[in-house]
Amino acid sequence: MATYGNDFYSWTQQQAALLKSRQFSELDLANLIEEIESLGRSEKRELENRLTALLLHLLKWQCQPARRSRSWELSIDEQRVKFLRVLKDNPGLKSRLDRVHWLR
Repeated sequence: MATYGNDFYSWTQQQAALLKSRQFSELDLANLIEEIESLGRSEKRELENRLTALLLHLLKWQCQPARRSRSWELSIDEQRVKFLRVLKDNPGLKSRLDRVHWLR
């Protein structure tokens, strides 16, 4: 049997199989909880990264009008789309926008 520390992929497959077969007492709960929490933090970081990139691009667009280009415009559009996609896929993050770390 693979363990969390020595074969992560196999461990994830074992945990999924145990969940599917409802063998809850066999689950590695401590590490499973840690991984689920980590997934949530990862999505929050992705939202923050997309918002940061978008705002930096918009700031450059506003403050450096002589350097505006189609490339910058496309970058702004891309970051906006990616930011909105993260929000669409994770609507629970919308209520957390006021807690984005760099806004404090």
